[in-house]
Amino acid sequence: MNRYIALQKIIELGSFSKAAEVMGYSQSAMSQMIASLEEEMSLKLVNRFRTGATLTLEGEELYPHIEKLIYQYYSVQEKIKEIKGLKTGTIRMGTLASISAHWLPGLLKEFQEQYPEVEFVIHQGDYTSIYEWIKTGAVDFGFVNPKAVAGIETIVLKEGAMLAVLPENHPLSNNTVIPLDLLAKEPFILLEEGHYYEPLEAFKAMGTSPNIKYTIHDDYAIMTMVEAGLGVSILAELVLHRTNYKIKLCATEPRISRTIAIGYKDKSSMPIACKRFIELLQAHLNELP
Repeated sequence: MNRYIALQKIIELGSFSKAAEVMGYSQSAMSQMIASLEEEMSLKLVNRFRTGATLTLEGEELYPHIEKLIYQYYSVQEKIKEIKGLKTGTIRMGTLASISAHWLPGLLKEFQEQYPEVEFVIHQGDYTSIYEWIKTGAVDFGFVNPKAVAGIETIVLKEGAMLAVLPENHPLSNNTVIPLDLLAKEPFILLEEGHYYEPLEAFKAMGTSPNIKYTIHDDYAIMTMVEAGLGVSILAELVLHRTNYKIKLCATEPRISRTIAIGYKDKSSMPIACKRFIELLQAHLNELP
């Protein structure tokens, strides 16, 4: 392909010497490449003058096909780079505790079976920290609530319920549905999710606020504290899967839900490995809790 690329550069610059300088060859080497190409085709492609170089009539007829061939060659090279990047790439994501525990294990296992050399760097945080990581480029994408972010692109994945979490022997634990105004009177253990937290928004919409006694950045620590009778809380149903805490889960009135989306700055510049992982995630959405 170097001979075709050399021809293109000579015609583009109108000079063997200028093309040789740009491509890092000697002028003699450029001449030899074109002579070899002409000999192979049994056609004269280039007219050489003191003032420069131009295509012959035969060269003009063939040149569009040569340009197409060069374009296809570069396309193949780019695809090779993509494939190599996928084989040895790194996926940097920001995630929530519930996603880490109940979505990622199966997805990571399947992805690693297909692309065993891809490395994962996973940062666990809240809506605010994940949003900041996306904006600063610390992660390629992250799991966010679309209502908690601005100025980035999002792909909505799922909507899930949030449930009241109470000690087993709590007076309200026999209720199937608990009004938020009753929960607001109980000692409340708040999950730190940054500047946006769905239960707080729900309390606010009712014109009230919970009686916050503890603010903690870990769902499982909250379940332990609720089990110990230190208060009540509201957590995502997803994080409450497969737990053996002695707690009672109840729907709230009004009901509270959270929307989970993938957030990123620019999909076109996202590493190919990240795009493939997101595609895998979307393909398995109906199977995810």
